[in-house]
Amino acid sequence: MTRSATLYRMVMPDHLCPFGRKSKWLLRRKGYGVEDHRLRTRKETDAFMERHKVGTTPQTWIDGKRIGGYDDLRAHFGRPLPKPGDTSYTPVIAIFAVSALLALAVFRMSDGPPWMVLPYFAAMAMVLLGLQKLQDVENFSTMFLNYDLLAQTWVPYAYAYPFLETGAGFLMLAGLLPWLSGPVALAIGAIGAWSVFRAVFIRKRQLKCACVGGNSNVPLGFVSLTENLVMMAMGLFTLAHAI
Repeated sequence: MTRSATLYRMVMPDHLCPFGRKSKWLLRRKGYGVEDHRLRTRKETDAFMERHKVGTTPQTWIDGKRIGGYDDLRAHFGRPLPKPGDTSYTPVIAIFAVSALLALAVFRMSDGPPWMVLPYFAAMAMVLLGLQKLQDVENFSTMFLNYDLLAQTWVPYAYAYPFLETGAGFLMLAGLLPWLSGPVALAIGAIGAWSVFRAVFIRKRQLKCACVGGNSNVPLGFVSLTENLVMMAMGLFTLAHAI
């Protein structure tokens, strides 16, 4: 027997509620037949919200019990959305996964030895991580100043860092100016590694990492330290490979 749910959502000429569509899709995915009530005007929507004492739409009922909006529906099915401020490694995992796939793609088109996939991966990760920071340099610099020792001494470094990381990664990937990209990666990696180690492992501070931009909820710690150690390794590799 098909289970049923009742959904009220806004479907207006100038506004098709995305959360209403998501709610309908999720209910159907879970095997529910959906009694879909479309609120077609602002007046109709306001009257519905007043009648049911709710402040938002969509609203879902299952077995006569009001579940609530889209977030509540996800939670009802055991898939709650992250709460604001919750820490997550998802952005870093996504960047590293894409970097690895890009490295494999580039390696497939090259004639280099198999181990070259590792430098490709590191350089691409630097570019993608730098890109995240470049989207909002102001917010990045604010978060970065919480722990980076050089930035705390010389604020312009916090603004320059995204450009240095992205530029060094690009030059390494292109095989250009190793005498510049190598020292830059080595220097910013060493400063960053010591800054993170000091903040997290010596001073035991609980901070958010600016590694994927100034609006991230990635905790400062092992991932941030790894990012900086990889940059140091790439700097040394680039210099050694250029000799």
